[in-house]
Amino acid sequence: MSRTKAAKRSAVTQCGGAFVEPLGHSWYRLHPLFAEILRAHLNTRHPGLERELHGTAARWLNDAGLLAEALPHAADAGDWEFAADQFVDDLAIGRLLTGLDADRLGALFSRMDPDTPGSAAALVRAARELVRYDTDRGLEYLDQAEAHLLAAEARGTSAARLSCALLRVLAGSLLGSAEMAETAAKRAEELGAGDILTERLEAHPEMSALMLAGLGSARLWSGRFDAAGSALSAAAKASDGPSTAVPRQESLGRLALIDFLRGWSGRAEAHAREAIAEAERSGLPPSARTSVGQLVLAAVGIDRDDLTAARTHLHRAAVSAADSRDPIGTSWLTIVRSRLLLAGGEPERALRVLVGMGELPSAVTSSPWVNAQVALARAAAHMAEGRPQAAVQELAEQTDDVPECAIASARARLAAGDEEAARFLHDILPGVNGCGPAITVPALLVRAQAADVLNDDSSAQHLVARALAAARPEHLRRPFLEAGPWLRALLDRRPGQWQAHGWLPTRPPPGMRAVEPGNTASAPVIEPLSEREREVLGRLAQTMSTEEIAADLFLSVNTVKTHLKSIYRKLAVTRRGEAVRRSRELRLL
Repeated sequence: MSRTKAAKRSAVTQCGGAFVEPLGHSWYRLHPLFAEILRAHLNTRHPGLERELHGTAARWLNDAGLLAEALPHAADAGDWEFAADQFVDDLAIGRLLTGLDADRLGALFSRMDPDTPGSAAALVRAARELVRYDTDRGLEYLDQAEAHLLAAEARGTSAARLSCALLRVLAGSLLGSAEMAETAAKRAEELGAGDILTERLEAHPEMSALMLAGLGSARLWSGRFDAAGSALSAAAKASDGPSTAVPRQESLGRLALIDFLRGWSGRAEAHAREAIAEAERSGLPPSARTSVGQLVLAAVGIDRDDLTAARTHLHRAAVSAADSRDPIGTSWLTIVRSRLLLAGGEPERALRVLVGMGELPSAVTSSPWVNAQVALARAAAHMAEGRPQAAVQELAEQTDDVPECAIASARARLAAGDEEAARFLHDILPGVNGCGPAITVPALLVRAQAADVLNDDSSAQHLVARALAAARPEHLRRPFLEAGPWLRALLDRRPGQWQAHGWLPTRPPPGMRAVEPGNTASAPVIEPLSEREREVLGRLAQTMSTEEIAADLFLSVNTVKTHLKSIYRKLAVTRRGEAVRRSRELRLL
C-alpha cells in the first residue's frame, strides 16, 4: 500500500471515530450533529435533492426487508402512497392497533397527506380512527378502501383485503355487532387459508390475535357465551410477544367476565388474575390495559362481602383508559359500581348510577346480558328500599330463559306476599344446570323461601343447607345477606346450621328491609350498624338533638344527619322515635 493511500485511510478512520457511530452487525450511522451539518449543506447546494434521496433510501431499505426503517424515509420523501402500500402489503396494519410501535407508527401516519390515494392509505386512516373508537369515520374509510379494492385487479390485493377484514371485525366488536364481526372473520379465514399470505401471517401474529379477540368480544356482547369463549381462548393462547400482549390480556379479562356471568366466581377470579398478571409481565402501560379483569375481581369481592377489596379493584379499574369507550368495559364498570353502592347500603345512589349506562354511542347494538344485569341491579335496589312490586315490574321485560332474572323476580313476588308464586315456583324458575354457585345458591334460597311461605319447614331447612354447602367453596356471602327476613327467622330455629360454616359471619344475616314501606313490625336490619352509628343511636335514645349529638361526638351537623339517614334505612324506619323503639326490639340499645 502506498504512503498516500495509507494516509487517506488513517484520515477516514480518525474522522470515523468522531463522526460515525457503530450500530452493530457492521452497521454505522453519522453522528446526528454531523448529519445535520451535511443536510444543511445539501439543501443549500442541491435544493430538493433531500426528498429524492429519502425516497431512494426508503426503497432500498424496503427491498432489504427493513420496512420499519424504510417508513420514516418514505414519510420524509412525502411518498405516502408508497409508505401505505408497503405497510399494508406487509400485513403490518395490526401494528397500528397494538404492540411497541403503535404510538410511533400512529404519529408517523398522522402526517400523511389527506389526499393520498389508494386502498392502502384508506385502510391506514381507518385503523387510526378505530383505535380512537371513532367507528363512524373508521367505517367510512373502510368503505373507501373496499371500493378501491373492487376496482383493482385481484392479484396483489390479498393483504389489503385481509387487513380490511381485520378492521371490520374490530369495528364489529366496538359496535357490538356480532353479525358484522362474523362476516368479516369468515372472509379473513378464506383469505388466510392461501399459501400466498402464510409467511407474512407468521411474521405478524398480532393479526390473528386481534381478529380472534375482536370476534370473541362481539360474540360476548351479543350474549353468545360459548362461541365467545372459543374465540377468546384461542386469542389468549396466541404466541407470546409484545405485539400480542394487548389482545391476550384483553381476552383473558373477557373470559373472566363470561365465567362470572355464568356464576363461576372461582374460575372468574383465576382468569381475572391471569389477565392482570399478563399485563404486568408484558409491561403494558395503563392506557393499554383493559379494566375488565379488575372489575371482575371487584364483582367477586361484592359476592363474597369483601367490600374493601371490591373498592380497591374498582378504583384500579377506573384508572385504566383502555376501556373508556369500549362497550363491554364501560357497561360492566357502571354495573359493578352500582352493585357496590347497593352492597354498601346506598340503594338510591345505586339506582342513579345506572341512568345512562355510561352513555354508550347510539350506534352500539343492545346487549341482552347487559340489559339483564341492569334490570337485576335496579330490582335489587328496589328490594333494598322495601319496594318489591317495583322490582317485579323492573324484571317483567326480561326473558324467562335468564335464570338470574327469573330467580330475582320470584324472590320479589314472594316478598310482595304473592303466595301464588310460592305454589307454582317450579313452573316459574328455569333450570340452572351448568350454572355456577353464584346462580344456583340464590335459586336454592328462593325455593327455600317459597317452602317457608307454605309452612314447609323441613323442605326450607333442607334447601338452605344445600345453599350453604354450595356457597362454601366460593365463600358466597352476599346471597344470604340479601335473602330477606325469612332466613333469619328460619336460622334462629336451627342456629347450629349457620355456626357450622366458619367462613360466614359469626351471626346469621339480619336480612333486608320489610317487604312494604311503613311495615316496620317485623323489619330486621339491612346490615349491622357501624360503631359510629351505634354512638349516634345511643345519643338519639337520650333525646339529644342533632346539634347536641354533633357537639358531643365532635362531628359536623351534616355528618350526624348522614349517620341518622343510614340508621333509619338500616332499621327500616322514618322517625327518631321509631328508630329508638326498633333498636330496643333488636336489643341494639
